[in-house]
Amino acid sequence: MGRGRQKAKATKVARDLKYSSQDMDLERLSKELHGEVKGDQEENDDDPFAEGNYIRRA
Repeated sequence: MGRGRQKAKATKVARDLKYSSQDMDLERLSKELHGEVKGDQEENDDDPFAEGNYIRRA
């Protein structure tokens, strides 16, 4: 893909992200930024390569 098309695609993606109406949970974001989120740590348990979840092959 040429540089012009690549730049146009990146611009389109950036514009979509900027102007799309997404529902944001500002309260949860605030808690996450302040380090108060504790119950969501289990999300990384699904990744077998995450730290502490490595499954050794026989």
